[in-house]
Amino acid sequence: MNQATLELFSTKSADDIATALDITLQGRNESPFWLDKVIPFSQATLSILVPLRDQNLLFDPQGKFKDSLTPELFLEWMDFVSLKMLAFTIQKSNENAALMRTSLTKEQCEAYKTIDVTLLATYLAKYNVNMQNEDLDFPIANYNVHQGVKNVVKSLL
Repeated sequence: MNQATLELFSTKSADDIATALDITLQGRNESPFWLDKVIPFSQATLSILVPLRDQNLLFDPQGKFKDSLTPELFLEWMDFVSLKMLAFTIQKSNENAALMRTSLTKEQCEAYKTIDVTLLATYLAKYNVNMQNEDLDFPIANYNVHQGVKNVVKSLL
C-alpha cells in the first residue's frame, strides 16, 4: 500500500476516493459486470465511513475504535453482512442522537452527529436488504456477488 492511497483514505472526500477508484478501475481490463458494481458499492460504503472519519468516530465491524480510515478498514466494511450492520447501526444512532453498538467511550458516542444513511440504505435495498427489519436475511446470491466486488476493490488497492 503506498502513501498516496493512505492519504487518499485519511484526508479526501468520499467522492474523491470513489473517483480515484473509478480511474484505477477504468485503467484495468475488468468485465463490464464489475464496472457497474464496484463504484456504487464503494460510494455507499464511503457515504458512512467518511463522515465517521470526519467526526473521529470510526470503528470496525466488531465495534472497536479506529483512529483512521485505511484501505484495510474500508475493505472490512465492504463485507455485505457488515455493511448491512453498519446501516442499521447508523439508523439507530441517528434515532438516539448518539453512536450506538460500539465500544467507543460514552463521551465519543455522545459527540456523534447525524449521518445521512440514504445512499447506503438505497443501495442495500436494491439488493433485497429489508431496511425496516434487521433480522430479515437477504439472498445468498447477493452476498456472493458482493464478495466478488470486494475482491475487485481489494485488487485495486
